[in-house]
Amino acid sequence: MADREGPGTGRERWSQRVTEGSDALDLEPGVFTWKDPARIAASLKRSAEASERRRSSPYRSAMSMLTFYVNRAGKELSADQKQVLERAKDELRRQFGRA
Repeated sequence: MADREGPGTGRERWSQRVTEGSDALDLEPGVFTWKDPARIAASLKRSAEASERRRSSPYRSAMSMLTFYVNRAGKELSADQKQVLERAKDELRRQFGRA
């Protein structure tokens, strides 16, 4: 099974496929590498609201994708970028009126 091959092999490819080919959201290229939390949140919000394939609310879809990326990137994320993405969660809540 490819996902059980260990670090640096199938697992990375699996999460990359999910992030890039999500059936629920069409993400802008490189969205999770941006340095502006408000821009990241706005992009995720636009993608979630425009999607006709998502199965839950736009807020939940956007937050789920952001959380998924943070959890899957794990040790590979720099401390600075992880902080940006955590702030993007707060910004996403604010943009959806849930803060």
